[in-house]
Amino acid sequence: MVEMAARHARASFFPALGGDLPTIVRAEGIYLYDDAGRRLIDAAGGVGAVTSIGHGVHEVIDAIAAQLRTVAFVPWTQFQSEPAQRLAEAVAEMTPRGLNGVALFNSGSEVTEGAVKLARQYWLARGKPDKHLVVSRWQGFHGMTLGASGFSGHTQRRRKYQPMIHDMPKIGPAYAYRCADCASGSLRCADELERVIRWHGPENVSCFIAEPVVGYFQRIREICDRYDVLFIADEVMSGFGRTGRWFAIEHWDTAPDILVAAKGVSGGYAPLAVLAAHEQVVGALRHAGTPWVTGHTYAQNPVSAAAGLAVLDYLQRHDLVRAAHERGDQLRAGLQGLIGRHRILGDVRGMGLLLGVELVQDRATRAPFPVEAGMAFRFGRACVEEGAAVYPGQSGADGLVGDHALVTPPLVITPEQVDDLVGAIDRALTRTEGTIG
Repeated sequence: MVEMAARHARASFFPALGGDLPTIVRAEGIYLYDDAGRRLIDAAGGVGAVTSIGHGVHEVIDAIAAQLRTVAFVPWTQFQSEPAQRLAEAVAEMTPRGLNGVALFNSGSEVTEGAVKLARQYWLARGKPDKHLVVSRWQGFHGMTLGASGFSGHTQRRRKYQPMIHDMPKIGPAYAYRCADCASGSLRCADELERVIRWHGPENVSCFIAEPVVGYFQRIREICDRYDVLFIADEVMSGFGRTGRWFAIEHWDTAPDILVAAKGVSGGYAPLAVLAAHEQVVGALRHAGTPWVTGHTYAQNPVSAAAGLAVLDYLQRHDLVRAAHERGDQLRAGLQGLIGRHRILGDVRGMGLLLGVELVQDRATRAPFPVEAGMAFRFGRACVEEGAAVYPGQSGADGLVGDHALVTPPLVITPEQVDDLVGAIDRALTRTEGTIG
């Protein structure tokens, strides 16, 4: 088996080219098992908050198999399917007030682009064709396609494609660890949105898109309403229970005009993303008699919809939204307790089971490590050696430097498993500090 995996690794070109990666041969619950016999806590939840209900859930597997036996594919341009209709109705019942128009996509990048295109068509239907600019935040990430890169603010992921990207206006991130205004509760960061809208002219601004963790979204809602700008909440990672509410935006007791979510809605069992638009947005297109010009081959596919229905049912039956809140508090407290033990652990932040840690060279000054040190990836490898797989990344501090890791385990994690995860991260931090000269 190891020889076969090595042969396949040579053929695989997507996308990690630096060295051999471990091969996962089995997964169950919160655990991954590799070809070397190691058991790892899936502390990243897949590629950041995907595996919401854990691995190997038979109810979801059975639902997918049953749908495959019934009808696997329906051309959405000509027909509807019963699972897609049922999932749209279920999502409409869960989303914040008024978000009754639901469409199904395949990925986060697809659905964020779909939302921006919907906002554009809304303004065309309203007779305001100049409203086309998409305002977002530096360090924000909304997808890897060229279109989504234009309204994303993750510098490292954009720089190689910069000449091909159609840039859009940006404001600073809500980053309490490195922003005195955010840390003190000031709304100056939110008010920057107003300055950018006024600078470009409200008549030219279509929408503002942001991820709701963390934020200041009641003020954002006020500013968008004042200048006739749509607000898009990107809940690709935070949606469907991850933060201890069905949707993170609910923590601020407000609602967007368009909400997009992915990852957790199918729990990694099938490609799936959802868009929920306010009835006013959908109604404008219907009133104008103009179809929404978007769509992808596998959009609305019944197999993914069946997976989504089964995952939502599992989340509800096992009360996993409440569990995310309770286990998230436990995990955050455990990780914060490590700050005094490890000189490189600068910050622990997030909500529910959507948490992150930031690694710093000097905790007093919050100085980041140089990029070439690759500290986040050293930490990621150390975590694997200690029995946990986190999601390391770089450039979080200013778009160029800043080492961090997402800690987003499945919502089914138990109190005892949380303790195990904190212990693994504790040991990994010690191991990582031992590599510093």
